[in-house]
This record gives sequence, C-alpha cells and structure tokens, in this order.
Amino acid sequence: MDKDRKLEWLARSGYAARGIVYVLIAGLASLSTFGGGRPDSKSALQIVLEQPFGQIWLGVIGVGLIGFVLWRIAQSILNTDRHENNAKGYLVRAGLLVSAATYTGLAFYAVGQALHLSVGQGSSGGRESWTMWLMQQPFGRYLVAGVGLAIVGAGCAQAVKGVKRGYLRFFESGFEHRTILNGICTYGLLARGIIFLIIGGFFIYAAFAVDPKQAGGMADALAWVRQLPFGAILYGLAAVGLFAFGLYGLIEARYRIVQPPSVDRSLRAMRSIVN
Repeated sequence: MDKDRKLEWLARSGYAARGIVYVLIAGLASLSTFGGGRPDSKSALQIVLEQPFGQIWLGVIGVGLIGFVLWRIAQSILNTDRHENNAKGYLVRAGLLVSAATYTGLAFYAVGQALHLSVGQGSSGGRESWTMWLMQQPFGRYLVAGVGLAIVGAGCAQAVKGVKRGYLRFFESGFEHRTILNGICTYGLLARGIIFLIIGGFFIYAAFAVDPKQAGGMADALAWVRQLPFGAILYGLAAVGLFAFGLYGLIEARYRIVQPPSVDRSLRAMRSIVN
C-alpha cells in the first residue's frame, strides 16, 4: 500500500470513527430522557466497552480516531484540502489543527480504556481543570473568553457549511444530487453548529463570572436546551441532529475526496509565510 492510499485509509477510518461516536452520543441523549447516561463522547465510548467484545471494538474506534487526528494534522500542515494562502485559508487550517488537538485526548482515552489503562478524568472534570488553569494565567479570564469566541466561531462555520452546503466542494462529483444524504448532512452540521454556539456561550459566561465550573460541554448544552420553553421538542431535535451528524461522518468516510499532500504547494505556502 503506497503512502497516498495509507493517508486515504487514515482519513476514511477517522471520519467513520468520529461518526460512530456521534451516533452513540445521540443514542445516549435519547436514553437520558428516560434516566440514561450522560450524553458526551467519553460516556459513549464506555457504552461500547460494556458490549460483547467491547475492548476490541473500542480499540478499533480508538485507532480510527488516531487516524482522524493524523488526517487533521495533514489537512492543516500539508494543506491537503488546497485552501488558499490567505487569511481565511490560514484560519481554516488553524481550526483543523485545534480539531486534531481536541480529538487526540479522546483517541488516547479510547485506546487506554480498551487496554484497561487509567487515562485522564471524566470529560467535565478535565474541562473544568484546564479552564481553571487558563484562568490562573495572566489575563486568564480573557483567554477563556477567547476560547468561547473560538467555539462560537466554529459553531457559526459549521452551521453555514451545512446551510450553504459548503461541504460539497470536498465530496465526489454528483453527490449534490443525492437529496436524502444532503438533507442528513445539512441537518447534522446545522445542529452541531448550534450546540457549539451554546457551548461557546458557556465559556464566555464562565470568563465573565470568573468561574471555571460554568464552562459546559455537550451534555451541559443539551441539558440547557431541555430547560427552554418547548424544551422536550428542542431536545429531541438536537438528539436527532447529533445522530444526523454521526451519519454525516459515515457519509464522509464513503464520499469525501481525500487528496494527497502537494509538496510544491506546501513549500510555496511556507515561503509566503517566511517572506
């Protein structure tokens, strides 16, 4: 298997692994209505571990997530998606690098749990600890607010990508005619974008209140949605949206265009930065 095929395998297995995690989160979100578990990524992985051959399946997901991290790094550093060498392009690539960092923890958590290793804290404890660390730094509350704004920006980008079908530029030709699959992609991206907006709002409020405990994650965002007027309906729509985003990941694994890195293009980009 040549290097380009290996990279494609990493990308497709990574998209599939992320999709499976979100499908499981959506399932937990539905079950939590009846007193089930907390709908977040690590709880979803624990569900896999409790199934027959759970260690094997969780290990496969963990390896897939590691592949997703490596692909994100390739997208960012090697510019495999051929983004323009301008402010927008650099911002998108920076976001891809942040995504790689975010999924690194989840990937190693999955592998660690599969091997029965003690890896990290629960999602809320880990988030609270690093938010507290940020607040202890000079201008800490502004750093936390910056994280919140970055999450809000990512949420807006996801929602716009779904509504305007910006993902189509990275999909195989003819995919735009697959009405049902496009509907799934649009709804999934829009729902995840809205949830990111809520999470970003939590971080901004945590900075305003100087209280790391106010920085919430996906489970907290869903709990907040449930408390709104018509919350049960909105919560159900959010859960379906997360399921749709999970399917979007599986659709990416099948239909996304995975381009090999362009060495010449990367070198030109590095020269433009230096100059």
